[in-house]
Amino acid sequence: MERIILFDGECNFCNRSVQFIIKRDRNGTFKFASQQGKIGKSLRDYHQIPADTDSMILIEDDAYYLKSTAALKISKHLRGIWKLSYGLIGIPKPIRDRVYNFIAKNRLKWFGKNDHCQLPSPEIRNRFL
Repeated sequence: MERIILFDGECNFCNRSVQFIIKRDRNGTFKFASQQGKIGKSLRDYHQIPADTDSMILIEDDAYYLKSTAALKISKHLRGIWKLSYGLIGIPKPIRDRVYNFIAKNRLKWFGKNDHCQLPSPEIRNRFL
């Protein structure tokens, strides 16, 4: 099963989240693509993800997941205690997404923004599309 995470390559919080995932995904379960890049845009088009979607996006084969559902589905595959956070999937989606939206709304104010996407290190470059 192919799992691709589309992230905001200009957002410091999003870039840190990708590094967090990579560190806890020793098996290389996930591939990554910036939403601003050519591949990210083509994946969004292919899956008909609305252009105004402001969320991390998880693509698993032919399905995609947004917001808290994406984050929790990702956590299910991470090492350590992070796997346990998948249990929060039982909380109704509107409540989970309210928390997600609060963080997403403030992420640039709290963590800042890059003018460009950061380049991955040579060790993990093959995980970026």
